[in-house]
Amino acid sequence: MISTKQLIYALAVEKTLHFKKAAEACNISQSALSTALNELEKQLGLQIFERDNKKVLITPVGRQVLDKARQVKTTLEELRQLADSQKEPLSFPITIGVIPTIGPYLLPRILPTLTRQYPKLKLQIIEDQSHVLVDMVRNGEIDTAILALPFATQGLLRFDFWEEDFYWVTQTDDPLANQEHITSTEFDQQALLLLKDGHCLKDHALAACKFSVTSQPFSVGATSLNTIMPMVAAGMGTTMVPEMALDQLVRPHPELRAVHLNESSPHRTIAFLVRPGYAALNSIERLMVLFKRTLEKP
Repeated sequence: MISTKQLIYALAVEKTLHFKKAAEACNISQSALSTALNELEKQLGLQIFERDNKKVLITPVGRQVLDKARQVKTTLEELRQLADSQKEPLSFPITIGVIPTIGPYLLPRILPTLTRQYPKLKLQIIEDQSHVLVDMVRNGEIDTAILALPFATQGLLRFDFWEEDFYWVTQTDDPLANQEHITSTEFDQQALLLLKDGHCLKDHALAACKFSVTSQPFSVGATSLNTIMPMVAAGMGTTMVPEMALDQLVRPHPELRAVHLNESSPHRTIAFLVRPGYAALNSIERLMVLFKRTLEKP
C-alpha cells in the first residue's frame, strides 16, 4: 500500500533533484529513501525518476504522479489544519513565510505581543523571496506568507494589515535633505541605489517614483537594505526605504536624513496570503488583527 511518507520522499527528491539532499531534508538515510521510492515505483508499476551517479531526472509520467502526490499532501495538511482550528486559538504549529525586506523590521515589533498573547503558539518563520513563498503557500509547504503588494498572487486569499509609504534617504548635507516631502522629479534618478532584480522592494520603489527603468552606477547586486545604507552614508548615492524600516536603518545614522516621498500613496501594502482551502482561516484573521493593532500603536 502506498504510504504518505513515500509521497513526501518523492516530493523532496523533486524539489532537490538529489537523493542525498532529499534524504537529509526528510531526516532519513539515503538508503532508506531510495528503498522507499523503489517500492513506490514498484507498487505503481512505473518509473518516477531516472537516476545515475550525476543527476536525477523526472520522467513525464513521474511528473503526473508528483502532481497527484502534491494534491494528497495538501489535502492531508488541510485535514490537520481543520483539526487544529477546533483547538484553543493559535495553540498549534503555524509556518509563516516572510520576505527579507519585511521580516527584520516587522518581526521585532510583533513577536513580543504575539508570544505574550498566544504563548502556546508553535511558530516557524521561513524567509525567502516573494515568488518562492507564493509557490510554497500554493503547494502547502507553508501555512501563510507575509508579502508586500502589489505582487502576482492569483488563486490565493489576501488579508491586508498594513499600508505604508517610501522615504528618500540621503546625506544630511544634501541640499534637498531639509525638505519635509519630495517628489520623484526633484532628485537624481541615476543616483538611486536599490536592491538587485528579483526583490519586490525594488519594483515597488520604482513604481512609487513612477520610474520604469533605472540605471545604478554603484550597483553591487545588494540583497539587503543593510548593505545599501553604508553606501548612502558614504555619499555613493541615495536610496528608498519603507516607513517600517526607518527606525532600524536610518535613525541610527546621524549623517542620514529621510524625506517622505510625496507620490500617490500608499506605496506598498503588507498582507497575509493563504490558500482558499486553508482550514484555519480564523487563525490568520486573528493574526491579521493582532498585527494591525500592534503596528498602529505609537
